[in-house]
Amino acid sequence: MVRRRYDEQRLRAALAATGEVTPPTEVTGAVLAGAVLAAVLRIHDTAAARGDEPAIERVALRAAVVELAQRLADRAPGRSVELRVPPYTAVQAVAGPRHTRGTPPNVVETDPVTWLRLATGRLSWVDAVHSGQLTASGDRADLSPYLPLA
Repeated sequence: MVRRRYDEQRLRAALAATGEVTPPTEVTGAVLAGAVLAAVLRIHDTAAARGDEPAIERVALRAAVVELAQRLADRAPGRSVELRVPPYTAVQAVAGPRHTRGTPPNVVETDPVTWLRLATGRLSWVDAVHSGQLTASGDRADLSPYLPLA
């Protein structure tokens, strides 16, 4: 699957929002996106260790969520399941019957912080479903075989 182009300016702004030092201009693309993700995870883990909810700047959280959703699409190419993480992104993934019109038959929807936790192994699929932090509908909507992504 072809990766979409990275918005370098947005990634640099996201990294700056985390308080991390912005790398030189030679650092681009996936490496820069990985730096944003690592910084967001450090903020998340520090807050979790204190028992607090993470206070992640919107631009940084968006960049991390979009990167992890794209990693899912790369790991499980296809169009049979739609992952929705409003308000930041929606991607189609997982091989199988292709959806073309209306609401897809296999939909996974969650909030950005829950997606961050799921995609990085900080929260299990079963726990997210049972706690209501995630909704999954359809026969193919179980993404647990593809997680964690980072």
